Amino acid sequence: MLTLHPIGFVQTPYPDKRSVPRQPGLVPAATGRLRLRDDLVGGTLGLQGCSHVWLLWWFDRSPKGRAKVRPPRLGGNKRIGVFATRAPVRPNPVGISVCPLLGLEDDGAVLVLGGVDLVDGTPIFDIKPYLPYADSYPSARLPWVPGPPTQVPVRWQPDAERALIERPDLRTLIEQVLAQDPRPGNHKAEHRFDGLDADREYYTNLMDRRIYWRFSEGGVTVLRVGSPG
Repeated sequence: MLTLHPIGFVQTPYPDKRSVPRQPGLVPAATGRLRLRDDLVGGTLGLQGCSHVWLLWWFDRSPKGRAKVRPPRLGGNKRIGVFATRAPVRPNPVGISVCPLLGLEDDGAVLVLGGVDLVDGTPIFDIKPYLPYADSYPSARLPWVPGPPTQVPVRWQPDAERALIERPDLRTLIEQVLAQDPRPGNHKAEHRFDGLDADREYYTNLMDRRIYWRFSEGGVTVLRVGSPG
């Protein structure tokens, strides 16, 4: 029997998985804080000045894994082998993310991380320093993923914009998240062919707000901002 114990749980601005970008670094404004277990605080000694770290973590809110999945990048309709993807639905739901290390706080007990792609409360199993000479391969490729996802423009209804006039950091986070076009893959496919989702209203929870939005005319329009339901 293999037993793993989390070294800590990360705090992020994503209260549920529907808000999370599909890769780390796509939303630079998403800051996370990882507090380590008391017995592991000394484990960060030597990380001072480190620019990036790998996180090894658990998809604790994902369903049971399967051999084939339907990636959003393929429209949500085409199946492909799970090991050719980073889908959260896996035989063993282990996740990896490389994140900027923005700082250490509380005598090394807290790691401040940038560009996180984890749900709030995700269990972390390990941290490793990112080593450019060993971890960066500029010529690496995956044929069915030719490059980073295309970002879409984000527009605001006046009332929604006014609701965040005193929270510019949250506005930046919202724009970076919605620019990833977080609609389900099958909805994107429908829109691509006949625009069936043009009148659909979506919502995304970020921090302490629920953001209602719609996709139309090639971009996202933020309709209103409220409290989480």
